[in-house]
Amino acid sequence: MAVQRIPFSFAESEFVEKRSRFIGQVWPIASEEEAQEYIRAAKKKYHDARHNCWCYLLGDNVLRYSDDGEPQGTAGQPMLNVFQREGVSNVCCVVTRYFGGILLGAGGLTRAYSKSARDALTEAGVATMCLWEQVCLECAYSLLERVKLEIAAVNGTLDDISYAAHVTVTASLPDNGLLFWRQRLTELSAGSITLHSLCQSYRPGPREEL
Repeated sequence: MAVQRIPFSFAESEFVEKRSRFIGQVWPIASEEEAQEYIRAAKKKYHDARHNCWCYLLGDNVLRYSDDGEPQGTAGQPMLNVFQREGVSNVCCVVTRYFGGILLGAGGLTRAYSKSARDALTEAGVATMCLWEQVCLECAYSLLERVKLEIAAVNGTLDDISYAAHVTVTASLPDNGLLFWRQRLTELSAGSITLHSLCQSYRPGPREEL
């Protein structure tokens, strides 16, 4: 799988340019249907705005955009260019404009829509998709808190804990930190902790700043 970056979360930004109000929204998406639903919701929320321009990019092949009444090439395509330059996909963006009565010109519109998309993406942050492995282990009660710290140290997630004679921990770890984590647990427990791999999947990593 090629390295892929996606928005870490939904985010919204806003600024005013020559009395026109620009509201940018960004979502991570997994399908065109999801993108279209976000676009419909944004248009409904800001139904009284002059323009609700949008774009979405899914994987390497699917891209769509709309200028929604703005001069051709001044809104949707510049927004899309922001994500392509940053190497971000699986993203949907809507920029809403409340017209302030002053014409911005083609260059001004292009800059404003690009800025709005960029600001929203900056607020969202990005995450790199990577291979994760879910593992299961048993440890003594005395080691549980240290195991939790070691999971956090490699940006893993604690999925489940069950208590019996020993503690059974289920965790998910990014593949690039798994070898180090295994070594740390071996050192920590003098080899008494045994890991069992459960499954692998591609998931977003931790939030990254642009």
